[in-house]
Amino acid sequence: MGWTTSLAGVLAAGTLLAQGGFFPLREVRAGMKGTGRTVFAGDQVEQFGVEILGVLENVGPKQSLVLARLSGGPLEKTGVLQGMSGSPVYVEGRLLGAVAMAFPFSKEPLAAIRPIHDLLNVAQPVSGSERRARVTVLDRDLAGIFPPPQALPAGGEKLADIATPVSFSGFTRNAVERFAPQLRALGLEPHQGVSGGGRPADGYGDPARLKPGSMITVQLLSGDMSLGADGTVTHIDGKRVYAFGHRFLSIGSTELPFARAEVLTLLPTLSSSFKISAPREWMGTITEDRSTGVAGELGRRTELAPVVITVARPAGGKRSSYTLGMVRDRLLSPLLLQMAVYSAIDATEQALGSSTIAVRGRFEFQSNAAPVLLNNMYAGDMNLPMVVSASTAVPLAYVLQSGFDALRLKKVALEIDVLDRKRQWQIEQAWISRREVRPGESVELTVVLSGENGAELSRRVSYTAPVGAPAGPLHITVADAATANLAEYQQLIGTAHKSAAQLVSFVNSLRPNTRAYVRVARAEPGYDVLGQTLPHPPPSVALILARSQSGLGGGAPAYTSKVAELVIDAGDMVVTGSKTIQVEVKE
Repeated sequence: MGWTTSLAGVLAAGTLLAQGGFFPLREVRAGMKGTGRTVFAGDQVEQFGVEILGVLENVGPKQSLVLARLSGGPLEKTGVLQGMSGSPVYVEGRLLGAVAMAFPFSKEPLAAIRPIHDLLNVAQPVSGSERRARVTVLDRDLAGIFPPPQALPAGGEKLADIATPVSFSGFTRNAVERFAPQLRALGLEPHQGVSGGGRPADGYGDPARLKPGSMITVQLLSGDMSLGADGTVTHIDGKRVYAFGHRFLSIGSTELPFARAEVLTLLPTLSSSFKISAPREWMGTITEDRSTGVAGELGRRTELAPVVITVARPAGGKRSSYTLGMVRDRLLSPLLLQMAVYSAIDATEQALGSSTIAVRGRFEFQSNAAPVLLNNMYAGDMNLPMVVSASTAVPLAYVLQSGFDALRLKKVALEIDVLDRKRQWQIEQAWISRREVRPGESVELTVVLSGENGAELSRRVSYTAPVGAPAGPLHITVADAATANLAEYQQLIGTAHKSAAQLVSFVNSLRPNTRAYVRVARAEPGYDVLGQTLPHPPPSVALILARSQSGLGGGAPAYTSKVAELVIDAGDMVVTGSKTIQVEVKE
């Protein structure tokens, strides 16, 4: 099916080329003259000059680029502008392709043009090729799942995708600066306070107002915080629209609403000049984001997922509420949520110094799947908003990128409490009442927790060795939630979940930070099966579970098999640290 669809796309592109509407790459010669179209001010599409310098053959898998010098308008002063990506180029009145790449810091407006036939192929979904992100519940770098932009060596310089300008509105400056390095590594150039911001007008505009060369904004967030990525339309075929000339984030099939945009002014800079724009009215939806460009459909409506983030400020300060609309994309939504949560916390001015942050919330889905529930607390002396925002967004990433169609995001609701002091216990000491125990006998564990200003808390728990327990050492570890979760799930998180309900249950079972966990383990082969440990199974069962490691969703071996777990409640405080003691079981 996928091969048939792809072949149909190639044949359609070939037919269009044969009809004479496009200029074929094989006819391109150095010295040819052409014209390009883009917006330099308002929504008026203007022309600029193009001189063909040659063809860069096979710069990618079955891909070539046309090298050209641009001229006219403000380009002699600005060079190739961010936001020009996708600007159509015509030779002899026929569409050659889209402005796509440039040389950073170049003194001349030199650009590489993506041939139109490569851009037309973007509209054909590739069956079975969707990239599955490898995200675990322990990850923290959500930007790392996206591939970097294309960059090609050329004469000692790098010919790179023209950076996509991304306009932030409603975010704190610190939030933009925190994520700027990650965004730039993805080929995005963040700008704050230099866009019209806000939300496009309700309703959809007249498609006739959108032409090749028009400016569009792919709206990723809208509302109290907005975020849009700018580019230029290359070609319109009926309802189908092609733009950018290079990938946005290579997220494959997606649904990203886009709006017509107007250019307020141009900002020439020594590094990379860019257009300052503002979204006007909705136009359609981007449905494909591939390595050679993006494609979408005019008039296609896409609803944004409602997100409400409520933050209570420290010391009885007022509560702030942020209402957003966020794209529903399995790869992009978690990163957007992380940035929004960071900014909301940062606005309380508690990014530095000792503080504690509690997060409660839920991620709901459009099916009957149970929601993912959040209820955790974090404490620290520095960079806490980044820790909290990542810890909040990672469970969403893990769920959305699991591959279950039932887990399509419906809405997000978060309540965040920020305290101006560190509410944290450190696991300071742990000891046991006896070093040896017989089956049926108990051993008492004492745990001492230390806090701020010399505060201490002592807790005791008792463990009884079961009748029939084999002789040998038992490892008793008292640890925080992060350590306990890692020990419990380090094998399970790499296996496939069999259902959406099982996946959500797994995420909801992760331990909160406000307790200490006493793990009793034996140094022998065992298997974690769907969160339950089977210590020392019979050889026949062990053989079956071992075979299931090949990715069929069964158990994974653990050579320190958990035989029991006890929980120590530490109150409304974060617990950190880990201590391990050994006790010997005698016959």
